[in-house]
Amino acid sequence: MKKADFITNIALVPIDFIMLALAGISAYYLRFSDSIVEIRPVFYEMPFTDYLNLVFRVGIFGVLVFAITGFYKMGSKKLARELPRIISGVSTVFIILILTIFLQRELFSSRFVIILAWALAILYLFLIRIIIVLVRNLFFKKGYGLATMVVLGKDSNRQLVIEEYKKNPHFGFKVVAEFNSLDDLKQNQKMLDMIDKRKIDDIMQTDSSISKDQALNLLTFCEENQLSLRYAASLFQAHSLNLNFSSVAGLPIIEIQDTPLDGWRRVAKNFFDIVLAFLLMIILLPLFLILAIFVKATSKGPVFVSLSRVGRKGRTFNMYKFRSMVRDAHKMKPDILAHNERDDGPLFKMKNDPRVTKFGRWLRRTSLDELPQLFNVLKGEMSLVGPRPHEPEEVSRYQRGYKKLLTIKPGITGMAQVSGRSNLAFSEEAKLDIFYIEKWSMLLDLIILLKTPRALFKKDGAF
Repeated sequence: MKKADFITNIALVPIDFIMLALAGISAYYLRFSDSIVEIRPVFYEMPFTDYLNLVFRVGIFGVLVFAITGFYKMGSKKLARELPRIISGVSTVFIILILTIFLQRELFSSRFVIILAWALAILYLFLIRIIIVLVRNLFFKKGYGLATMVVLGKDSNRQLVIEEYKKNPHFGFKVVAEFNSLDDLKQNQKMLDMIDKRKIDDIMQTDSSISKDQALNLLTFCEENQLSLRYAASLFQAHSLNLNFSSVAGLPIIEIQDTPLDGWRRVAKNFFDIVLAFLLMIILLPLFLILAIFVKATSKGPVFVSLSRVGRKGRTFNMYKFRSMVRDAHKMKPDILAHNERDDGPLFKMKNDPRVTKFGRWLRRTSLDELPQLFNVLKGEMSLVGPRPHEPEEVSRYQRGYKKLLTIKPGITGMAQVSGRSNLAFSEEAKLDIFYIEKWSMLLDLIILLKTPRALFKKDGAF
């Protein structure tokens, strides 16, 4: 998903509200203008303040209806598809408004204003989309807001696609490099550095006949580096896949996304996380104080610890926990690495870790040591539900394919925690977290959150 599309869809929410309000106000003044009154006399005139209050409520309701009917789905806005969607959405809002008026006769009595507002709303909403697309395309033409792309494939196919993007900046992409294959790209250190620094957004594979192994290697590379992948589909894929695809230089192009958690879904999840985390902080404040007193009273050192973890897109952050170990426990880790009880992956686990305090052992058994991570949620570094956050040295030892765990924010709880916790093999834990990433939904988040309290107080696997 291009950043320009995301910004456009975000901006449309307040703009659509303004356009609906403007349509309602314009209809009011046109209805009661002298020229219209001469043709159609006024029998009842609603006070403007009452009418404005109604317009405000209809505007909010209209935006909600638009959101439900797919107005703000992430993706490029095509005007040919927007007009039918606008007519359908506005008509739905006004049908509901008319039904409400029918049930509450005292609400409003001018059918002419409603019809006029309906027509003006369609006109304003479509015109504003034309303006937004024109402005966006102007920025694209000047080179602003373009997503960066690397094109792979045979020279003949590759050049066709590159020329198409050069001639059509409104597609929203800028080709910054081209290679015959992924292997050639990997040999270019400058390009690898750009990918590592998140300066590349997409990779396009223009050969539709690459082998299964090559396709898998390319998909894995894009997943590990959080890159969007587009590829030229074969004839079979173009007919058999239940996907939307576009066309560039006569080639059917399919885009693969890492997770459905994108665009408005990500906005909704972030909003849900912040609101719920804030409420939990208020509700659990007495428990925070009690735990802090016990941590301080039972061992020397600070109440909280700040641990380095790797988050979304490989960004490191400081994760907060109640201290459950002795002071400077990290300095003792090299001495006990030989006693690691996990040999199935990069994680370190030791059941009778000598660094853990007596009270800290109880904290870990109940997982209450993780409550301060609500601060990380409020800071936008973590989510309530997501993959388990790992240390930088653990991430550096990830096997192939595991970097997909860095596609989204790590979570306080997740599928691995509610499905078996620490006694799961790392490969099984990773599979559960990757399943969550690929199948995310708000309902799945709610199910995991509801299962978490029961999992917290299970004694098995929590060490």
